Amino acid sequence: MSAAAKTRVGLRPGPAGALACAYDEPLDVAEGRAAPAGTLICCHPHPQHGGTMENKVVQTLVRAGLMRGWRVVRFNYRGVASPLGASEGVWGEGRGELEDTLAVLAAERPAEGPWALAGFSFGGWMAVEAVLRLPEAHWPQHLALIGPSTARQPVPALPEGLRARTLVVHGEVDEVVPLAATLDWARPQQLPVTVMPGVGHFFHGQLTGLKQVLAQAWRP
Repeated sequence: MSAAAKTRVGLRPGPAGALACAYDEPLDVAEGRAAPAGTLICCHPHPQHGGTMENKVVQTLVRAGLMRGWRVVRFNYRGVASPLGASEGVWGEGRGELEDTLAVLAAERPAEGPWALAGFSFGGWMAVEAVLRLPEAHWPQHLALIGPSTARQPVPALPEGLRARTLVVHGEVDEVVPLAATLDWARPQQLPVTVMPGVGHFFHGQLTGLKQVLAQAWRP
């Protein structure tokens, strides 16, 4: 991360073994001079297609959260290794990864104060599935779905009360998840979709623009 932030790594117990986690905090928060403005928890893309918590889109989510003064938590799903750490276990066909997500939420979601949940691609599916298993009183103040995997996974509809808190961002020329699939998913829910023109699934060359969209949506 930037010089104005600190990252620490650690292991957290998970349903299939230890989960590698990274904690990114603004410098004043990390050094105890301020309290975090909130907590952001990030879900990474598909584990079987190279997805890790160090994916560039996930790192962009982190940077946008840090801009808002948030503490940011990201983690590797079971069986995923990256330079920041390796999680135990093996691919769980989506069911296991949902269990991992719920375990991290249970441990890291603050008891009080604002929090946000964000996911990219497969991680967007995991974020939706996880939030649907929380009671309404525990829903995040913000839910961000970036290029959600609406064409490849059965992403369920969001409860009406959560839609106003949800930001969906999709690339116009997404080559992995066609924009039409996400529009078809969002349309019956009357859920707005922010379309970034000329952008593919991995937001190559447009990560700064994505960060600005996120930071604007997450303004207090």
